[in-house]
Amino acid sequence: MLRYVLVGAAVVLTGVLSGCGLSPQHLQPEPRFTGQVVAVGQGQPVTVQVSDARTSQVIGARGGLYAQSSTITVSERSFLPRLQAETDAVVRMMGFTPMPSGVDNPQLSLKLTELSYQAVENGPLSKEARLNAVYMLEVKNGTRRYNGRYAATITQGYAAAPNEQTNNKWVSEVLSEGLQRVFKDPAIGQLLAE
Repeated sequence: MLRYVLVGAAVVLTGVLSGCGLSPQHLQPEPRFTGQVVAVGQGQPVTVQVSDARTSQVIGARGGLYAQSSTITVSERSFLPRLQAETDAVVRMMGFTPMPSGVDNPQLSLKLTELSYQAVENGPLSKEARLNAVYMLEVKNGTRRYNGRYAATITQGYAAAPNEQTNNKWVSEVLSEGLQRVFKDPAIGQLLAE
């Protein structure tokens, strides 16, 4: 009888400990631009370049007892094609024709410089994820240049550790919010149209 009790206790203890160790996640966020822009161009070609300038592909950890093994990774190949497509679409909405290259064209360069995820425990039943995204923008038209930095932050509360689908949604949201902030800046279209 004692043996069965010990085996049962070991099974319960294993279940509790495994709940504290979270597996790593590899996300594939999809940033989207849903805002409005003013069409100021008349079809002029604009060279559009989008890049990932982060120093690490790991954006944070899900927390738990073994945070070093519960990392969250966002590789550039998982989101850059979508970010490029969205940026090209916004440039078209502004009245320009996006091009992958062209020396004499006005140029728009968008870089993701920061993307972070921080799991914060406010108590045993109160936890939250804080996500941050920062874009750097450079616009060139002839000898004129314009630089901007645009940051977005979101905070999401949760009880149980978020799964990959939920974290994908949250990272997509913070990347999208940052993109809205970039293209709310009227100076971009003005300089491209000069």
